[in-house]
Amino acid sequence: MGDDSEWMKLPIDQKCEHKLWKARLNGYEEALKLFQKIDDEKSPEWSKYLGLIKKFVTDSNAVAQLKGLEAALAYVENAHVAGKTTGEVVSGVVNKVFNQPKARAKELGIDICLMYIEIEKGEPVQEELLKGLDNKNPKIIVACIETLRKALSEFGSKIISLKPIIKVLPKLFESREKAVRDEAKLLAVEIYRWIRDALRPPLQNINSVQLKELEEEWVKVQPAAPKQTRFLRSQQELKAKFEQQQAAGGDADGGGDDGDEVVPQVDAYELLEAVEILSKLPKDFYDKIEAKKWQERKEALEAVEILVKNPKLEAGDYADLVRVLKKVVGKDTNVMLVALAAKCLAGLATGLRKKFGQYAGHVVPTILEKFKEKKPQVVQALQEAIDAIFLTTTLQNISEDVLAVMDNKNPTIKQQTSLFIARSFRHCTPSTLPKNLLKPFCAALLKHINDSAPEVRDAAFEALGTALKVAGEKAVNPFLTDVDKLKLDRIKECAEKVELACGKKAGGAADKKEGKTLPGKTPVVSGAAGDKDTKETSAKSGPPKKVPVVKPGGPPKKGKPAATAGMGGAGTKGKKGPETKEIFESELSIEVCEEKAAAVLPGSCIQQLDSGNWKERLACMEEFQKAVELMEKNEMPCQALVRMLAKKPGWKETNFQVMQMKLHIVALIAQKGNFSKTSAQIVLDGLVDKIGDVKCGSNAKEAMTAIAEACQLPWTAEQVMAMAFSQKNPKNQSETLNWLSNAIKEFGFSGLNVKAFISNVKTALAATNPAVRTSAITLLGVMYLYVGPPLRMFFEDEKPALLSQIDAEFEKMQGQTAPAPTRGISRHSGGNGDDGEEEEQEDVGSDVVDLLPRADISEKITGDLVSKIGDKNWKIRKEGLDEVASIINDAKFIQPHIGELPAALKSRLNDSNKILVQQTLSILQQLAIAVGPNIRQHVKNLGFPIITVLGDSKNNVRATALATVNAWAEQTGMKEWLEGEDLSEELKKENPFLRQELLGWLAEKLPTLRSVPSDLLLCVTHLYSCLEDRNGDVRKKAQDALPFFMMHLGFEKMAKATGKLKPTSKDQVLAMLEKAKANMPAKPAAPAKASSRMAGGAAPAKFQSTSAPTDDSGSSTMEYKPDPKKAKAGGAASKAKGIQGKKVPSKPNLKEDEDKSGPIFIIVPNGKEQRMRDEKGLKVLKWNFTTPRDEYIEQLKTQMSSCVARWLQDEMFHADFQHHNKALTVMIEHLESEKDGIISCLDLILKWLTLRFFETNTSVLMKALEYLKLLFTLLSQEEYHLTENEASSFIPYLILKVGEPKDVVRKDVRAILNRMCLIYPASKMFTFLMEGTKSKNSKQRAECLEELGCLVESYGMNVCQPTPGKALKEMAAHIGDRDNTVRNAALNTIVTVYNVHGDQVFKLIGNLSEKDMSMLEERIKRSAKRPAAAPARQVEEKPQRLQTTSANTSILRKGSAEDMSSKLSQARNMSGHSETMHAVPREFQLDLDEIENDNGTVRCEMPALVQHKLDDIFEPVLIPEPKIRAVSPHFDDMHSNTASTINFVISQVASGDINTSIQALAQLFQIESLAREASTGVLKDLMHGLITLMLDSRVEDLEEGQQVIRSVNLLVVKVLEKSDQTNILSALLVLLQDSLLATASSPKFSELVMKCLWRMVRLLPETINSINLDRILLDIHIFMKVFPKEKLKQCKSEFPIRTLKTLLHTLCKLKGPKILDHLTMIDNKNESELEAHLCRVMKHSMDQTGSKADKDTEKGASRIDEKASKAKVNDILAEIFKKIGSKENTKEGLAELYEYKKKYSDADIEPFLKNSSQFFQSYVERGLRLIEMEREGKGRIPSSTGISPQMEVTCVPTSTSTVSSSIGNTNGEEVGPSVYLERLKILRQRCGLDNAKQEDRAPLTSLLSKPAVPTVASSTDMLHSKLSQLRESREQYQHLDLDSNQTHSSGIGTTTSSSSTAANIDDLKKRLERIKSSRK
Repeated sequence: MGDDSEWMKLPIDQKCEHKLWKARLNGYEEALKLFQKIDDEKSPEWSKYLGLIKKFVTDSNAVAQLKGLEAALAYVENAHVAGKTTGEVVSGVVNKVFNQPKARAKELGIDICLMYIEIEKGEPVQEELLKGLDNKNPKIIVACIETLRKALSEFGSKIISLKPIIKVLPKLFESREKAVRDEAKLLAVEIYRWIRDALRPPLQNINSVQLKELEEEWVKVQPAAPKQTRFLRSQQELKAKFEQQQAAGGDADGGGDDGDEVVPQVDAYELLEAVEILSKLPKDFYDKIEAKKWQERKEALEAVEILVKNPKLEAGDYADLVRVLKKVVGKDTNVMLVALAAKCLAGLATGLRKKFGQYAGHVVPTILEKFKEKKPQVVQALQEAIDAIFLTTTLQNISEDVLAVMDNKNPTIKQQTSLFIARSFRHCTPSTLPKNLLKPFCAALLKHINDSAPEVRDAAFEALGTALKVAGEKAVNPFLTDVDKLKLDRIKECAEKVELACGKKAGGAADKKEGKTLPGKTPVVSGAAGDKDTKETSAKSGPPKKVPVVKPGGPPKKGKPAATAGMGGAGTKGKKGPETKEIFESELSIEVCEEKAAAVLPGSCIQQLDSGNWKERLACMEEFQKAVELMEKNEMPCQALVRMLAKKPGWKETNFQVMQMKLHIVALIAQKGNFSKTSAQIVLDGLVDKIGDVKCGSNAKEAMTAIAEACQLPWTAEQVMAMAFSQKNPKNQSETLNWLSNAIKEFGFSGLNVKAFISNVKTALAATNPAVRTSAITLLGVMYLYVGPPLRMFFEDEKPALLSQIDAEFEKMQGQTAPAPTRGISRHSGGNGDDGEEEEQEDVGSDVVDLLPRADISEKITGDLVSKIGDKNWKIRKEGLDEVASIINDAKFIQPHIGELPAALKSRLNDSNKILVQQTLSILQQLAIAVGPNIRQHVKNLGFPIITVLGDSKNNVRATALATVNAWAEQTGMKEWLEGEDLSEELKKENPFLRQELLGWLAEKLPTLRSVPSDLLLCVTHLYSCLEDRNGDVRKKAQDALPFFMMHLGFEKMAKATGKLKPTSKDQVLAMLEKAKANMPAKPAAPAKASSRMAGGAAPAKFQSTSAPTDDSGSSTMEYKPDPKKAKAGGAASKAKGIQGKKVPSKPNLKEDEDKSGPIFIIVPNGKEQRMRDEKGLKVLKWNFTTPRDEYIEQLKTQMSSCVARWLQDEMFHADFQHHNKALTVMIEHLESEKDGIISCLDLILKWLTLRFFETNTSVLMKALEYLKLLFTLLSQEEYHLTENEASSFIPYLILKVGEPKDVVRKDVRAILNRMCLIYPASKMFTFLMEGTKSKNSKQRAECLEELGCLVESYGMNVCQPTPGKALKEMAAHIGDRDNTVRNAALNTIVTVYNVHGDQVFKLIGNLSEKDMSMLEERIKRSAKRPAAAPARQVEEKPQRLQTTSANTSILRKGSAEDMSSKLSQARNMSGHSETMHAVPREFQLDLDEIENDNGTVRCEMPALVQHKLDDIFEPVLIPEPKIRAVSPHFDDMHSNTASTINFVISQVASGDINTSIQALAQLFQIESLAREASTGVLKDLMHGLITLMLDSRVEDLEEGQQVIRSVNLLVVKVLEKSDQTNILSALLVLLQDSLLATASSPKFSELVMKCLWRMVRLLPETINSINLDRILLDIHIFMKVFPKEKLKQCKSEFPIRTLKTLLHTLCKLKGPKILDHLTMIDNKNESELEAHLCRVMKHSMDQTGSKADKDTEKGASRIDEKASKAKVNDILAEIFKKIGSKENTKEGLAELYEYKKKYSDADIEPFLKNSSQFFQSYVERGLRLIEMEREGKGRIPSSTGISPQMEVTCVPTSTSTVSSSIGNTNGEEVGPSVYLERLKILRQRCGLDNAKQEDRAPLTSLLSKPAVPTVASSTDMLHSKLSQLRESREQYQHLDLDSNQTHSSGIGTTTSSSSTAANIDDLKKRLERIKSSRK
């Protein structure tokens, strides 16, 4: 037992892994105890066992395994990290536990699986179990099935997804193993418990015996709905509820409800696999179907019938198939075939569901019209077809077609259509059956209930009853006002019997009903009735239909409650109360009336009514009036009284007083009594007759108004208008129109029959009497207020004169809102009255559009036209499209039936000719406007193809497509677009253009909708993939759209949808969802009152939003649209803000005050620094825009939320400017008290203020500027300095405001700019102002120039950035500006500079045109100020000054007066030739002499000189200007020329001449202090430019192309060596990264960048101490983040990865372990492999403590693999010699050869050399010797030498101050101009200006001995050709890419050019020989 005691001591986790099973067993036991003991589910203890749990369950020892399973179960139950182990553990259970013989093991395995499901890991568990079903071991399969069954039984079908299980069921039933089949049967029964009959279709094809057995089992299943008995961790409330119920004895009802809530309805359709049938159609199908013999046609149809029996069909283009089937139904003479084709259509519709919707519109009219057939089987087939088709579309879409058929004369068609409508209504809910849809249907059905055919009447009653049941009485009653009591009761009776499809099962009830309502009807009818409701139970021949499932409104459980809720909702809206109990009164006979009147009126009154004496009649009327006034409402017999009044003389009364009384009494009766339409009809005729009467007219109008109030205006108005226009009296007509105008204003417009009015108005407009016309036009004006622009469409064909009057009237009404109705409300219920009114109000616009007379153009769309549109020749296609456009244009308004046009246009949308695509799009725009809202039926077949065009690569095509989609959406509303899968299918396409356009469109539309179809959820998965799209724009658009999706779908659904994403994606998406949740706007409020409707018919403006203001004038859709006027200019008020803004005022006042007591700015430690880091790291958007977009505002809002008081933030981001003013007032009040807070949030405050600069409101702007003045005063008192970040995100926007047209604003801005200089360096301000001078706004340019002048005056020339010369040149350029103020400002500024700095200005401003110069001189004379001393304030500037130039060049002194004139003339007369008047370094005189005289000190410098000497000799010769001496680095005797020289050089960089440009750059990089100023960005651009130039193939075609390339090469070398080493390294890394990323970049480019990097690597040993390592490592980190090693290895070339390794290796070598301290700038080191790599290299180098020589080898970055086997030697050497032989890689090859020889000293390179020329051999030997010398000589250079030490000939001078200060050589000889003149003469003689070209390449020896023949005397060509030849020869000698053009000077002489001639070359050559020999 000795070893026992050993393992006993081990910790538990180690025991569990022990190789002894006893140890493991013990470990498992202890682990089990431990797991049960740990209370905290997040204890770190759990993590220890994460990797072990799989071993627990897969233990090879059966005894230990059992214990392990118990422990694993406890772990899964208690550990919060257990979820991570799901996959591996369940897989272990399936494969290693389920096959165990012990039952206990299997039980535990199943428990573990179920426990994983409980901890929310259902999906992975199910996945593993389903994999287990494919196992060969039947034991495992049985156990997996059992586990699935238990899971389903306990957790329910909501958690266990059934689709994948049902998919594999049939396969399980086929198993050979009986155990598997039996278990499968149990599983099938369990599934049946949950989804009932939905399981039948998928199992149709299993063995019939098995199916029978199943059927028997299924019958035994309890009818009660199953319930979930085990709950997920997230369902604890449900669990508690369930346990309560169990305790209470589980009362059936409660249980039932709950069950409803828990069990989702499963649609069998969803569980099926879609079948593709189009390809399976018989090949000759289309021919056969057209065949003459009916048998052939039948065969074709039968083939289709078999195919469409598949219950689920795959989506595809079924247009042709549907077309031929429709043709058979409509045209075929054989009724059998009609029935067969109808069955095929039904099958298609059932199999395709929503995807069939696009064809529904074509087929419905044909089927309905075919109902004229009497044969029962045809009728039944047609019914099935149309019912199936209805379920694929919406009632709205087919309403037009159905209503059109309702007017058919054939009674069977009418009857069947009504029955179809009744069946359709059953599938509707109150929401899918809105008023505007009910209205036309009810109107049509009401005609049918009076039909002569009884079956038509019955069908109509049934349909109306169904409508009543579905939509509720409140909705339907308004349309039933004219129906008499008997019929109304019949409708109600029908309603009670109706069973809704979405309610309870309809079977039984339907049968009963059929018995009652339709006794003894023909079998056809009973069939129809039965079919309606017994779809479930009747076994039809067609495919099974599942009524409860298909209802659009969602799962059936909502059925009943939804319906009642709908009714309740309508109730609260409270349409007119009594309206529902409309007073129906039958006409009474005159006798009855007299009796009733006698009962309430005094007897005398009745007798005197027809007295001959008017006075008696008058007295009688007075009594009558009194009696009426005293009567109670219910006692008043209105009809009797008005009949008495109408009794003779009635309305023919001649006495006006009596008449007035009479009319007044009518008004009283109407107001006080229950006044019916019957009574009204008695009096209206008389009233209309009197309305034109001068004396009685007003009383008649009053009476009419009272009647209108009693009987509703729409009815009264219709009656009155009809009466007025049926008589001839024009006065009556005009007064009736006037009364109506008024009445509409008082009652509102709802319910009026516009069509009838319009026909009357047209009659009135045609009247000869002008008064009638005027009244008609006034009435139109009033109608326009309510209807908007569509009204004009009715009068387009009036005479122009009349039309202009109508337009003038409309113009008057523009901008007015319709008044709120004041009458007609009295009878509304309580305060909610308005809502009902308003609901109808919304419809008015659409009604009007519906009323337009629409032409039917389907006749014009002929077959010829369609074939034209599809022709091969694009011109003919274009003609076809032109024809279509003209047809639509002529018709103006058309019916939605447009024949074959949709298919023809659809195919043109993907025309290869983009012009035709655009034309088609514009036709579709036209079409949308012409068809109006009914275009919606074409959305599926034409709308979505338009969306596909949004993916076009051409910008303009996409723009047109977007405009078209918008035009359509404006007509159809958004619902049609969002329903079904079409939209998600479009989003699924991985086309970046399509995705960004579509998402942008949705982001614009979704916020305006109040509800969306549930199908929007289908788009979410594609939205998530867009969030991670490769294309940045797509990602951006997807992020923008996210909040709006969430607004409709809710966070929960969206988060749930992330379940299917990969874990990495899921985390990212969830983070974005959280972010979007914060920005989620509320849904738009219900539209505001109708009265506030804007003229122009736009929807009301309650919700302030800036979603792109849609052009709303013509829109009359129901959809809610944001009010365009509320959109803030510049989009400054974002959507979310609109809502936030609204929240503020709603708080109770008291609470507001409490809220506002605290500080307004909260100090967040390091908050500002963090924000700057985020911006720098591009985690947030950089504050840089031309106008602020929403995302900037949102970002600022988010950033502010943590550090600004909530209430203040609400004010700051309110949509209304007055709130901004409030916010500024508060900020001003808190300025003094919250200094620290303000400083900590300063960046945010300034950003917010920049947003205010974009506001158009002056008051806000002034307030903001006032605040800024106070703020900057405060900051300067606090001695605060603006950070770069604050300045760059604020100053540019402030400068924009300098150009404001208002003086006060400009003045304030100038004041602020002045104060800015106290807290921000003037020199930096200067740069921003310089940018400001480039503006297009002339005021801004002028003001910026003035401000620049002030800066120079106050702070001296030091503020001028980047250099005084450059700045002044830019300023002087404005002297020639178009704008006078700008010219003056520029002149004044230059004069200011002149006053400070004197004549030197002329030199600095460079070339000016004659005109400008004379203006300037004139202005200077006039100012007549002598230059003052440089201002004292110069020194005061805050110490943050930019040190762009080194001290010696940044201070300028005034030039002496006598120099000035010559300088000025020289500056003016500078010609192209003398442009090169700049310094050329002149170290040759210096250095060579020094070397000769003082050999000793320079000995080790020699290798550098060998290649060094000759390059600068060939600089072009320039005549030096006397008096100007070269620059000395000590600046002792330096005059003003330094800065000007530099400026001059810089100006030449921009020269058009490439030589000048390159030379100027070379000179800039000559001087180290200057070269070091170049920033990373500048260097990156410069290197990019230079390398691109070198690779540009066009350069080689130039005459001197080669020379240009060589010059550039030299320049590159200079840039590499002279620039700031950190900056250049950084720039190269970024360049390399960019070039590798860019697909367009050539590999050659990357290669050259890498060569530059190798060069830098070689320089590292010298420069390592001057480099900012942290920054370089950060750049490498970023590089490695973008290019992990794996990715780099995939590159075509191995160089990138080798380059990177070499760089890192060298850095490690030089820095040692300290390098790891330099990773400070990297935020997250784990993002790249950098740290790991460095550690590896360090470890490696620690292992090998190498000698210096090793280091050298590494530094040379030898390309040779050290372990090269002998076999490879030849290959390696061949490669090396190939490199030496190639022009580009020669030095690299030599270096490799050197390394190689050093490593393998016995290597034989002789064979490679002996085949080559003698020259090549000596060249190789020399090269190797040179490398050896240079390597050995390294490190022995004394640093005190006279010349700056050139370590390892790296050309980077370490000290610049050692160059002698005088111009001559070291012996102090002065080199005067005469020397140069002498040289020039010799040169002139020698060159003879001969243009002969130098040969391309010559060996060094010959080159030195030959006299040089320059190309042209003056130009730089000569220089370049020499340089290039020298360089070529020299390259053969060098290993490091040495720069020949090397200099040591740190200043530049203005003209000293070391030029030389052939003679001098000989001289030099001798000197060099001497030096060489002494060196040896």
